[in-house]
Amino acid sequence: MRAVWLRKFGPPEVLVVGEAPDPIPGPGEVVVAVEFSNITFIETQIRAGRSPFPMPPDALPMIPGNGVGGEVAEIGAGVDQELLGRRVVAGTGGQGGYAERVAVDAGGIVEVPDSLGMGTAVALLADGRTATALFRAAKVAPLERVLVEAAAGGVGSLLVQMGHRAGATVVGAAGGQEKLDLASELGANFVVDYRSAGWSDTVQADVGGVDVVFDGVGGDIGSAAFDLVAPGGRFLSFGLASGSFTQIDGATAKERKVALLRGVPVSPDEAVQLTRYALDEAVGDRLRAVIGQRFPLEHAAEAHRRMESRSTIGKTLLVAS
Repeated sequence: MRAVWLRKFGPPEVLVVGEAPDPIPGPGEVVVAVEFSNITFIETQIRAGRSPFPMPPDALPMIPGNGVGGEVAEIGAGVDQELLGRRVVAGTGGQGGYAERVAVDAGGIVEVPDSLGMGTAVALLADGRTATALFRAAKVAPLERVLVEAAAGGVGSLLVQMGHRAGATVVGAAGGQEKLDLASELGANFVVDYRSAGWSDTVQADVGGVDVVFDGVGGDIGSAAFDLVAPGGRFLSFGLASGSFTQIDGATAKERKVALLRGVPVSPDEAVQLTRYALDEAVGDRLRAVIGQRFPLEHAAEAHRRMESRSTIGKTLLVAS
């Protein structure tokens, strides 16, 4: 089969398509014939060797990719035979997803409703469960002021929609007019370009501070967003598009009575339930997955390059078949 190999850490061009052995399902596993592979920003950091969760050099060579969607092509021992041929999405356990076929734990697969496109399902596999978990943890109430950073990204675009449906006043922060237009289209009441000097002053003037921040950028932008949080507010960090997580002094947050949360840990069972919920929301037209760009496996390096330059909109997918 074809797969994208990472044999050394470095710039995007270290991702090279080559041959790999076809996977064989072990007990409790299925092999998915991959239609689309999910790409996340953290994978670009892993490839570059600068992830906040670095991999040891002896982990290479490897096939990156933590999520796929396609049909169940083979079944291992102890797995229900009825799954054969079913349309599913699944996490891979951290690697193996940038390929035409991958073996995954049968207990972690989620069947894709017939009415839902596979691209949409893969776009919601990781980002849908992440956005849902974050939004539930934030306990957003109607009329609260919610700032979503990276509001045109995979997770951010979903959080904008969730905030809008919850009756919150949503401020979408992003870089560039195209991204701001998308945030407005998805339900943001106000938009602001965080590449502009004094952007946080604009937010303050528009809504008078915020009650909740969903921090998908980190760095200086995340710090400026934290300063906007009103006493008793919540600051939830889920990304590092700037290259680093937001550094916040715990004592300062406590003094201001601002709750800090970096990510939302979920169990494997919870991950399945959250993904299933996101797919159901999409089927019911209550959640829209924005797929901004698709690249064939051979262009995985370009996909990473575009994501790192922050020139992508919504979700980026690899097309495996």
